[in-house]
Amino acid sequence: MPNISRDEVAHLARLARLAVTEDELDMFAGQLDVILQSVASVGEVAAQDIPPTSHAVRLTNVFREDEPRPGLAQQQALAGAPAVEDGRFRVPRILGEES
Repeated sequence: MPNISRDEVAHLARLARLAVTEDELDMFAGQLDVILQSVASVGEVAAQDIPPTSHAVRLTNVFREDEPRPGLAQQQALAGAPAVEDGRFRVPRILGEES
């Protein structure tokens, strides 16, 4: 069972450059002891036959492999367009003529 002393808390406070009072040393020692006991109890639960995991569910890549394939020919791409001009899609003008 972990047990942290006031001296260890004072040492940690000095390392962290924290100014703590005598009352805080007692309070922090109790709080840190509870934290250390909780971590120790989690370590006891972990079984040898259970592999460590980083996620609760198995991660899989849902994307397909990036494989080059032939694209559409110009005429095939323009075949469904409502308007075509000079081998390109014709769209309405949205800007006025520039000066």
